[in-house]
Amino acid sequence: MLKNWTNIFIYHIKSNKFFTALNVLGLSIGIAGLIFATIYWNEEHSYDEWNPGKNKIYAVLNDLGGGNVWAVNSPITAPLLKSTTSGLQDYCYFTTGYARETMQYNGKIELVDNIFSAQGNFFSFFPFEFTRGNGKSALHDRNSIAFSEEAASRLFKNENPMGRQVKYADKIFVVRGVYRLTEKSSVMPAAVTTIIEDELEKKKDNWGFNFGLMLKLKQQSDTTRVIKKLDEIFIEDNYKKQAKEEGVTYETFLKMYGDPVKAKLLPLPHARLFQGNYPFPEGNGNLPFLRILMGLSILILLLSIVNYINLATANAVKRAKEVGVRKIVGATKPQIIAQFVFETTLITLFSLLLALVIVELSLPFYNSLLDKNLILEGSQLYLQLIFIFIIVILVSGVLPAIYVSNFEPLKVLKGNYSRSKNGIWLRNGMLVLQFAIATFFIIGSFIVYQQVNYMTEKDLGFKGAQVMDISFKPKKDQKQFERYKTIRQELLKIKGVQAVSAGVFSIGTNVNSWSGMHYKDNKEVITQQMPIDFGMLDVLGIRIIKGRNLSEKFASDTLSNVLLNETAAKTLMEKDPLNKEIVWGSRKLKVVGIVKDFNYFGLENRIAPMIFFHITAFDFIQKDLRNISVKIAPQDMPQTIAALDKFWRTKVDAEYPFEYNFVDRNFARTYKQYQNQSQLFSLLNGIVILIAVFGLFALASFSMERRLREIAIRKTLGAETNILLKELSKQYVIFCLIGFTIGIIPAFLLLRKWLENFAFRIDIPVLPFFAALIALMFLTLTIVLAKAYQVTKIDVLKYLKYE
Repeated sequence: MLKNWTNIFIYHIKSNKFFTALNVLGLSIGIAGLIFATIYWNEEHSYDEWNPGKNKIYAVLNDLGGGNVWAVNSPITAPLLKSTTSGLQDYCYFTTGYARETMQYNGKIELVDNIFSAQGNFFSFFPFEFTRGNGKSALHDRNSIAFSEEAASRLFKNENPMGRQVKYADKIFVVRGVYRLTEKSSVMPAAVTTIIEDELEKKKDNWGFNFGLMLKLKQQSDTTRVIKKLDEIFIEDNYKKQAKEEGVTYETFLKMYGDPVKAKLLPLPHARLFQGNYPFPEGNGNLPFLRILMGLSILILLLSIVNYINLATANAVKRAKEVGVRKIVGATKPQIIAQFVFETTLITLFSLLLALVIVELSLPFYNSLLDKNLILEGSQLYLQLIFIFIIVILVSGVLPAIYVSNFEPLKVLKGNYSRSKNGIWLRNGMLVLQFAIATFFIIGSFIVYQQVNYMTEKDLGFKGAQVMDISFKPKKDQKQFERYKTIRQELLKIKGVQAVSAGVFSIGTNVNSWSGMHYKDNKEVITQQMPIDFGMLDVLGIRIIKGRNLSEKFASDTLSNVLLNETAAKTLMEKDPLNKEIVWGSRKLKVVGIVKDFNYFGLENRIAPMIFFHITAFDFIQKDLRNISVKIAPQDMPQTIAALDKFWRTKVDAEYPFEYNFVDRNFARTYKQYQNQSQLFSLLNGIVILIAVFGLFALASFSMERRLREIAIRKTLGAETNILLKELSKQYVIFCLIGFTIGIIPAFLLLRKWLENFAFRIDIPVLPFFAALIALMFLTLTIVLAKAYQVTKIDVLKYLKYE
């Protein structure tokens, strides 16, 4: 039986080579799109799955109210929690970002990325496999360091690293362990130290939020009790004590500083795809985009399947007599269904194999768009491919098979099948669905492009095209600000350097620090601190719209005078905020100028309240000076940069490489992912249109070939070509308009939802909807009229000689 079915299948392939090729190619493209989305989905959901204790590990977040959820914690919290809560097994403080520093071994200097610092029990939270030493002893003192296999091989070559001494951060560390990174994790460090212990010791009585914190609970059910205790600690040991010290009641204190912080626990398995401030250094994934990509891929596969069903049911007309004969000789309905499902299985198998080839060849391009390193392997993926294979067969094979099996033998053998309306309505409905999906993608592609274009062209409030942001590493026993002042004088002597200044921030990065600002009896405002040197705002082209800039002419500008941005000034609720006194950092400060709002983070974020003060105004700020801003002339930029490089290596830091970014390019990275999304959406749009063209061409061909006798009669009766073209294309124009009308509704709703991710966004314009309609009508008429014109040139006698 299978041999007979196979022979029949091969015969029909040979008879319909072109349409079989369209079927296979359409299905393979749809399956390939879903495979791409699936491997991306798998990779994002694989983070921390290897960790045996993942279900009991939580990161502590703090909700300050007003949408401010911080991923950092006070060093006071965890010790108090440990001593008062039975549900807590252990805790671990860690740095929320990686360091990039030089390490020295045997006189050789190596630049190492992803250096991480945590308490000594870190490897009990992330039990990586150790190839040398073990997790328990790897960080047993403050001079211990552990390396990943890759970092150890770069630093020590073929030597055994155990017990070797390396110099890092002006300290000597002894290598106590080497671990292997084989699975995706929220923390994937090249090296781990316990430097954080010194910081924790210095700030042990400080309620400031500075450190990431992980908790390991005894039971998952202990989360409610732990959260309650964290909130209680913050109220009893912080807010109420501060109120007492200030001599006010707790209720009055709440009016001044707002409601107390509320703790949240983020489970480790959910951490990667958490949307918001994120504590772990590997960064969080883009869950909305992941869902959109998966949804669009399923939609494209659905379009491919619709295309296949359309062609299969249209082709059934040619096989109607075959089915009628088989029924007459005794074939049962289940046998006919099984035969057509068998043929669909073979088509789907060919399509799946071709899809895997497409994925393998296109994966480098896909990875570059997503900034990933996805690979086409894994037992989970193989199971998913089998699932996709079965689903495609069931959806695309069973429906046409049932449809074909319902043919009435006597009617089809008399040649009356063409008058049946059932198949026509099914194919027409499928065609309308194709037009609706194509409409959604065309409109979506236009709007995503326009939003990204808006982001690239928007006035950001600063000018960073010629401003270099140079990394400025601190040195032991040297005051950072004093070093900077000396270097600044030398930099200004270099030809091409127009201005030099500095700020304890870096536009377009996640370098930021926040604190509470108070004015009279107003509620505390969480404000981003922007310590600057004189001239920094001029270097960046940031305008002062009211009052004056900070100037070295006024001694008080280095002590107590500050600037606010427009957003911060509005929180004072004063008509004229100049010369008003605010409280920030427990000190009274005077506002002398208002800064024009500018974008610091990406355009998906609102502009935050900012306070600008001189770097020397607060002693604790100066050590955090890590960047120098240099504005250079547009002429001879390569020569100027080369001169800066030479000066830096010889006079500033011979150990650390000269590293810089132009400020505008640094900020451009904040929307690079959206540019990639736009390109990906455009690619998917092209695929959708291609599949729709396949389906429309094939369906129009089948439809018009069935009407050849009718066309011959019309021509004999004197019908002109333009009349025939109008008649043959009219129904497709109607289907196009119906599909467009259906498609614009989900397009508008879903794209409006996507645009809500951006604080600065376009309004949905009408133009993309008109463009989609024109594009669809053009494609439809081009394909249909081309085929219609071809069939109007038939030989009339050929089709009428048997009548």
